[in-house]
Parts: sequence; C-alpha cells; structure tokens
Amino acid sequence: MDEDNLIFNYKSEEIENKFRFEHTFRNNGYKLNTGISYENVTYANETFNKININDDIILIDFKSRLNFNKFGAFAQLSKSLLSSRLILSGGLRTDFCDYSETMLNPLNQLSPRISASFSITEKLSFNSNIGRYLQLPAYTAMGYRESNALVNKNNLSYISCEHFVGGLEYAIGSNSKTTIEAFYKNYSGYPLLLSDSISLANLGSDFGVIGNDRVSSISNGRSYGLEFLYQQKLYKGFYGVVAYTLVRSEFGDKNDKLISSAWDNGHIVNLTAGKKFKNNWEIGVKWRFSGGTPYTPYDLQTSSLISVWDVNGQGVLDYDKLNSERLKPSHGLDVRIDKRLYFDKWAFNFYIDIQNVYNFQSELPSYIDVNRDATNAPIISGDNPNSYETKYVSNTAGTVLPSLGIMIQF
Repeated sequence: MDEDNLIFNYKSEEIENKFRFEHTFRNNGYKLNTGISYENVTYANETFNKININDDIILIDFKSRLNFNKFGAFAQLSKSLLSSRLILSGGLRTDFCDYSETMLNPLNQLSPRISASFSITEKLSFNSNIGRYLQLPAYTAMGYRESNALVNKNNLSYISCEHFVGGLEYAIGSNSKTTIEAFYKNYSGYPLLLSDSISLANLGSDFGVIGNDRVSSISNGRSYGLEFLYQQKLYKGFYGVVAYTLVRSEFGDKNDKLISSAWDNGHIVNLTAGKKFKNNWEIGVKWRFSGGTPYTPYDLQTSSLISVWDVNGQGVLDYDKLNSERLKPSHGLDVRIDKRLYFDKWAFNFYIDIQNVYNFQSELPSYIDVNRDATNAPIISGDNPNSYETKYVSNTAGTVLPSLGIMIQF
C-alpha cells in the first residue's frame, strides 16, 4: 500500500469471555440478590491515520494488543412495608479491572443505589431512585500506544454517572398506564482528547473516525429532562405506546464551559401502534421524531490550504466553534404486516416490513470539497496561491427500505 496517498487505515478486534453467577435469598419478606462477574478482554488495534492539529499534519501509526481482566460484585436488598404499599430497595456494586493500579482498587469504583416505590392510591404510585453507575472508557483509548507504551494508562479512570430519577405512574385501567418522570444525570471522569481539548461526549460517533489519541479522564457533563410514557396493552385487538422525552445534554468545552453535547436532541418522540385481525393477521406502525443534533462547522480557511487538503482530502473542523450549529429535526414512518400460521409442532411467520415509508431525507452536516478543472485537478484560489477553491456540498440521508422475512419456530 502506498503510504504517501494513504490517509486512514484502521483495524480492530474485541473479544470478551464472560462469566456471571448470582443467587437470591428470601426470608421474612426480605429479598437479597447477590452475585459476582468476571470478563477476560482481548483488544487488538492497527491504526494508520494522518490528522490535522493546529495546521500541522500529525501521523498516528501503531499496533496494539491489550489483554486484561474485569471483575464485579454486587448485592441488592429489598423489602415491602406498609402492607406492600411501600417497597424499598438498596444495593452496592463494585467494578474493577487489572488495566491499571487505580482501576484495580475496588474501593475506587463503589456504586451505591437506592430506590423507593410508594402506592399513593390503588392506581397512583410514586417511584424514585438514586444511584451511581460506572463504565470503562472505550477500548480505543485504553489501547492507544506511542513508542509501544500505553500512554493513557495512568490518565484513565472509570466513567462515573450519578442518576436522580423521580416520577408518577397512573394505572388508567387493567390494560393501560401512563408515567411521567424527571431525571438528572451528572457525569464525571469522561475522557478528554488532549490534542484538541475536546470531550468525547462532544464528538459523538466522530471519535470512531478520529481514532485513537492521548486522553485523560477529566471531562464533566450533565443531562436532564422529562420523560412521558403512555402504554396500551392488547385490548380488543389494539395496542400502542406513546413516548416523549424532553432532554438537555451538556459537556464542558476546552474552557470548561458547558455546551450542547453530540446527544443533545432536545425532543424525542416515538409512537407505536398495532392491530391484530382475524386469521392471525397483524399490522404495526411506528413513527419516530428526533430533534436536530448540534455539530461543529468547518474551518474553511484551514481546510482549503493546499498543504492540509492534499493530506486530509476533506474539511477540518473548527473546534473553536464546537457544536455551535444544529441540524434540522428528523422523522420517519415504518410499517410492518405479519401473517402467522400455526401447526401441531411448529409455527410459520411471514412478514413485510417497510422502513421510512414516505422517504424522509435527514439532514446531515454539509461537507467541503474543492473545485476541479476539466482534468479533475483541484483549482488553486486566485486570492491565495497557498489554497484551493472550495465549496460546500449538501449532505442528506434516507431511503425507502422494504424487506421480506420468514420465521419458522419449532
């Protein structure tokens, strides 16, 4: 392969072998659930990547193989009180691994949780829970190497998230219920890209393109909002679910100022409904809506530089304007028709599924390209001999996707 023309080449493998054991004890109305878990992880990575940092082209070229063990232990105790009107539950969990000395100490990753459910009336109840949850950073960050050394080893910790949730549940009838909940989540120890001073939460899926880099678990953030749910169980052949989420998601930028993260959709709606007919026919529909996500615009001046474009072949983002732009909302409708046939010892199911029925075109961030002459060579800017002429190209995604399926059950 000609490395002079190569920009990005990435290959990785993740292998996890898992063991879990748990046991439940019951005595005098108390329920105690305890357990342990173990995972052996193997991660392999080969990366070749040319990236632009502060107008300099940096080459990332390494191979890495990482093997470590993950451990976990938990206990959860619950009890019904006040003639089962009040249910209390509390627990403690720890997760640790032998990737580093910090992560190997189980006391550093203690996760207490407590929840309560109180029946105000026969139909109305109040539910709440508070808990801490931990997650390992991405293997790409854990396995990143420079000069064959795991440079992030002593800078990474478990990602921590404290959950605070409370809400009401109302049973409208035997077949339907509605709930409304408020939530607040506080994040700490999130990985921050040291080269660009950007939290991975503000990059979203872009981190898979940017690849491995030096990171440190120093980024903080939060998300909060409301969730509404109405559920109609099967009644006279009909069923349905209405779910709405109002959410804000914010993480610190390089100045430690909270800004919209890559997951700050604002409004999320999911409507699902279905009808079962005679002779085992069924039709279901799902409509989804999602508010536009923020994105980072391009640095047009840097992107057009000949020295940068000839290496990148694409635009360079302006991280001084991190997530300052926002896409338009997206939505779509899916329809599915099922026909079931039942026999003595087996069942046959045939279905037709059509996704994005009305062919909605979701808006994606526009990308930058260079103007080219008749020979397909980039045109040098008349105003700056060190730059190419550039242009913005609109970017949309969406197609009607029909499919047929057959399921056989014995």
